[in-house]
Parts: sequence; structure tokens; C-alpha cells
Amino acid sequence: MWRRSLLDSDTQLNQQSYYEASVTRPPEAPPLQGTVQADVVVVGGGFAGLSAALELAQKGLSVALLEADRIGSGASGRNGGQAIVGYASGQGPFEQQLGAADAQRAWDLSLQAVDLIGQRIAEHGIDCDWQAGYTYVADSPRKARALRAECDDHSRRGVPCTWAEGVDVARFIDSPRYVAAFHEQRSGHLHPLKYALGLARAARAAGVQVFEHSPVTGLQRGATLVARTAQGQVRARFGVLAGNCTLPEFGPAVAPEITPRIMPVGTYIIGTDPLAPALCERLIPGNAAVCDNNFVLDYFRFSAERRLLFGGRVSYTTRTPPDLKGVMARRMAQVFPDLRGAAVPYVWGGFVDISMNRAPDFGRLGDNLYYLQGFSGHGVALTGLAGQLVAGAVAGQAGRFDLFTRLKHRTFPGGTLLRTPSLALGMLWYRLRDALG
Repeated sequence: MWRRSLLDSDTQLNQQSYYEASVTRPPEAPPLQGTVQADVVVVGGGFAGLSAALELAQKGLSVALLEADRIGSGASGRNGGQAIVGYASGQGPFEQQLGAADAQRAWDLSLQAVDLIGQRIAEHGIDCDWQAGYTYVADSPRKARALRAECDDHSRRGVPCTWAEGVDVARFIDSPRYVAAFHEQRSGHLHPLKYALGLARAARAAGVQVFEHSPVTGLQRGATLVARTAQGQVRARFGVLAGNCTLPEFGPAVAPEITPRIMPVGTYIIGTDPLAPALCERLIPGNAAVCDNNFVLDYFRFSAERRLLFGGRVSYTTRTPPDLKGVMARRMAQVFPDLRGAAVPYVWGGFVDISMNRAPDFGRLGDNLYYLQGFSGHGVALTGLAGQLVAGAVAGQAGRFDLFTRLKHRTFPGGTLLRTPSLALGMLWYRLRDALG
């Protein structure tokens, strides 16, 4: 079955994670047992769920958070660690559906999402290796033209950018692959699992009850919500669903209305041994995070230990690509020939949730059940904002949250059996287009 293969693949993909190897987790929180009463039940212990729980508790509400595995065990603790302004969809869906003024409001909220990371790091003393700086690159003249348009749009919207092309690209990245680049200092990168564990620590300090190994298998709706796990239940006035693409794996009937609107997409990262400081400074001056503008993109950065963390390649079938480490290492060497043959002790991955139009999908189910999904690869920053917005909505201040609920989303074509192979076939076209420049 597809559902079981996703869980099996996801477990295997996290066996050689650099992030897991570089943290000391606190003792496991106990699973939920018996009945717990709370104002709000939050389902999911990643960035979105932790952010929502923290904000709700700070507003004086009692919160119970249910995590199916361990805190940050999903995409929030495995991703590329890049916190980026804007949205994976670009501004198109916002402008088409909301109009120019509200589309700009949404853009401004994405800037606040990045700033919120810094605020939380400072407020809660979270040591997560934050580094400001982001470089966007293009590997062909056609893509350079699109990148220049993106650079100009960033500047018009209040994010100062520096443009480079030709030999001038070496100011930001020393690679023969790229013909153009632009750089901005609003975005940046961090150690995502350290950040997730820091949010969890802050949430507990604010009074949130955290239960690990407590997947929600059923949810009774009504004036009082009842979230059921194998050994207990939470009764609450409000609920926040932040399980993303893993939510239906454990409880297919929890929210069947929204699960067809997102797809799990596998993405993968390798980590090298620590590199010489002078080499790191030459390859990426200023230690920015980097991402290209291909549809199937490469993204990379140096860790605090000067390991190159190189991500990219995707799977739309839930199956891990063969020879994953070799494929990724060869791709890394095309970008940085100096790293051909570098030792690669870490290779891992996970599943992100994408929506059809790549715009975030936030909303309500009835009067008291909220959901956050469809971050589409921009979740490091956007999840924090989402948690803040949904907490405001629960507390009766729904204006900013409702800006996103006005976005319309379609289900993926093909139904349960055909949507995954249909999407995989579509991706062949985009890969060919990327290859042709």
C-alpha cells in the first residue's frame, strides 16, 4: 500500500542524518495515556505545531501537543535549513486571487516570518547556528533572465539585492556552473533540528503538555473535539492540525477533506566531512545559503562545522532513488569540482508537503478546527508565521490568518491510485526542460 510505503521510506531516510548525529536529544516525552482536557489540541510536533503551541500558551490557553514520533522527526528536523523570504509559488497565486494590495501584504508577512526566527532565537536562547545571507543562482542565459526578474521584484518589495553575472558571480559563489546570481541578507540558514528542539523547550516552559509517540488515529468533531490515540484522548475546544503529509498515514479519517490537496515529495541531502576554512570561504564567500532556480533545484550551504550540506533531487513516487549518495555526490562535484572525491559520511532525506500551486494551504474545518499544510519547501520560516497566525485566529484575531484562507486550492489529479504516477510523469518534462537550459 502507498501509505505504508511512505512511512517505511521515511524511517529509512533518516538513518544517516547529520542533524540527528549532531544533537543531543532530551529524554523522550511520554506517550499520551488516559484523558487530558485542554483548550487546544495540536497535532504534529514540527515547526508549525510547535510554533502554534508556543503562541497559544503565551496567550494563556492550555495546550496539549501530540507527536506521532519524536519532536522534529519529520521534515522540520531534516530539511536544508534555509529560511527564505517569499513563497514557493511566487507571488502569482496571491496576485491573481487576492489582488495586488493583499498580495503585497502576504509578501510582507513572509518577511516577518524570517524575522520571527531571529526573535525567537533571542527570546528563548535557542542555539541553532543562525547565519544571515542568501544567494540565488542560474545556470543558463534563459534562467538568468528569469533570475534577474526575481531580483528586481525582491528589490521593489523591500528586500535589497545585489546582482552579479559572468565573472562577477565569483563574488558570491566560486562555481563554473552558474552564469548569474543575486544576493540578499534578509534570508539565511540554520540547523533545523536544533531550532525545533529549542522551540519545544520554549513551549514546555510556557506550559504546553508534549506527548511523543502519540499518533492521532481518530478525531471526533463538534463543540468539543476529541483527538484519540492508541492509549488515550485529548478533549479540547479547539484543534490545530499540523501533521502535513504524514497526517493521513496514521489517521486516514482525521481530515479526509484536505489530504488530497497536498502530495509528499521526497528530497535528499548529503553532508561532507569538515572542510578547510579557506576552501569554504573561497567556494561561498560570506557563508550564505545557495539555491538555483531550476524546477528540480539544487540547494546547499555550509554547516557550523564547515561541512557542505548539499541537497536536491526529488522523488514523486515515495521511493528512494537508487545510488542516492553517488548521484548526489556527482551533482555536488558538478557545482564544486574541488569537492570531487570528498568524503560523504551523511546522506538522508524526507518528505515535504506540496500543494498544486505551491502556495500555502491554511484554513478551518468547521468553527474550531484549523489546519496548516502545503508549505512546499518554504517551511523553515513560513511554519513559524503559520503558528503565530493560527494562534491569533483561535484567540479571536483572525485577520492575518484569513488572508491565506482566501487562497483556493485544487486536489491533485488522478485520485488515490493515479495521482502519484501522474505527478512523476509530469516531473520528467520539467527535468528535461531544466537540462535543456
